[in-house]
Amino acid sequence: MYYNDLQDLIYNSSSSRKYFLSLPIPMQITLHERNDYIHTSAGLHAHVEAIERYNHAVEISESIQVG
Repeated sequence: MYYNDLQDLIYNSSSSRKYFLSLPIPMQITLHERNDYIHTSAGLHAHVEAIERYNHAVEISESIQVG
């Protein structure tokens, strides 16, 4: 189902709300910053995966620069 935004999604979909609330607080904050771009449960999961990939790439980059 398609929702207006993340807030609408987590308000109206109990499974999406449960998933969202299971995420670490920093991830929830980042997702709220993308509120207008998340309209489905699949979109929510895709954004989480993209953020995790990005954070991992940053960690690798920083470890290479330090090392």
